[in-house]
Amino acid sequence: MNATAFLQDIPKPVWIVAMVMGFILFWPVGLAILAYTIGSRRWGRRNGPGQWYNTADQQGRGCGWAKWGDWSTPWNPAQPPTPPASGNAAFDEYRAETLRRLEEEQKEFVDYLERLRRAKDKAEFDQFMADRRRPTIIPDQPQGG
Repeated sequence: MNATAFLQDIPKPVWIVAMVMGFILFWPVGLAILAYTIGSRRWGRRNGPGQWYNTADQQGRGCGWAKWGDWSTPWNPAQPPTPPASGNAAFDEYRAETLRRLEEEQKEFVDYLERLRRAKDKAEFDQFMADRRRPTIIPDQPQGG
């Protein structure tokens, strides 16, 4: 039995205990165990849906994040991925309308914050200019006396 097969046969609770003990005793050991378990996809999906949940649907559309796109494509916050259709046309229309309305409200709120910031900046600048234009009064010096 080679080392890789031996490591694959170790159950998950043993990995968790080893990782916790590694962090307690000497943190680089715990970090190395965590990196190995993540890198070997020991706790991720290997062949289909995860082992502790059942997200595969009967139509064969995939499971979990597979419906949302591939992780290799860069995420563009300006165009977030669209969720898959639920199969209920009324709900899909409601969801699309709600998302559109929320995007409009977000844009209006950002515009409002920008106007508010500009108004505050203008008020501060006007106050600065008024203070600058105000003549400075030098107190009278007492005449020898």
